[in-house]
Amino acid sequence: MSFQYLGLKGVLEKATATEAEIDHQMQRLLQSSPRLTPITDRPAALGDEVVLSYAGFLDGEQFPGGTAENQALTLGSGTFIPGFEEQLVGAGADSDVTVSVTFPTDYHAKELAGKEAEFRCHVHEIRQRGVYEMDDTFAREVGKCENLAQMRQQVGKALQAYMDEQAEQELCRNLMQQAAASLDYTPEAAELEDAVTEQLETLSAQLAQKGLTLEDYCQFSNLTLEQLQEQMEPDAAAALRVRKAAAKIADLEGFTISQEELSAACAQVCEDNHMTMQELQPYFDDAFETAITNCILMSKAVSLVRKNAVIEEKAV
Repeated sequence: MSFQYLGLKGVLEKATATEAEIDHQMQRLLQSSPRLTPITDRPAALGDEVVLSYAGFLDGEQFPGGTAENQALTLGSGTFIPGFEEQLVGAGADSDVTVSVTFPTDYHAKELAGKEAEFRCHVHEIRQRGVYEMDDTFAREVGKCENLAQMRQQVGKALQAYMDEQAEQELCRNLMQQAAASLDYTPEAAELEDAVTEQLETLSAQLAQKGLTLEDYCQFSNLTLEQLQEQMEPDAAAALRVRKAAAKIADLEGFTISQEELSAACAQVCEDNHMTMQELQPYFDDAFETAITNCILMSKAVSLVRKNAVIEEKAV
């Protein structure tokens, strides 16, 4: 069978946000939006949010990527390096504090791992965390709307846009899987092993954001690591086939990547990970550039396949 990627058929399943789904989203916003009251009559305590600017120094020399302006930080959240937040307890608003820490030995920036550093901080503001009611005050301060009815309308529009985007992504995923199915390609054992390892690393990073490990996940799922890897193989093989299909399309269509496209992709990585371009620089090696290039080519391939597909819209 020849490789087919033009004129594919797909179904765009369009769902409409219900009142119950909007209610649920409003409640999620309420629960995830603490009411922050400025504090001026006492120093910062655990549980407070402080707004600070800081600069990091190693042996008296300021190091790149260790600065921030007007950074919001909840004391006791464990967001920053161990020991950092505790040293801000007792600081007053509009005060200067020098925080001394030791970077963890497994810190992601190897040039900082295990090093002793100091951060010269200026605390701009202290805020006490409270809770909102589902009222117009919540709408004004969190939703930036005139009243609760307007906020609910805006939430409904945002939810509908999200659902539309999910439907579009599912359509494109199905189209690319169709294209991949027509490709004469079978992953080699080493390729499949690398793809499974990549999936494990992604899962591990997602779990780490929740304070969990792969071992925790395996225990909860009643699986050994080997069984988990075996379960991941079909998805890993499918992902490899889609990547190969995208690369084949890029080759057949003669796709190129401009410097502007590469810069825009790097800027998007920074935005997604709340980093500056300066903070991204240490990671920009050949492997990173290859990954970014492949992402751009994948996006171009998907766009081409989607544009040339025969699509039926279906309400669900």
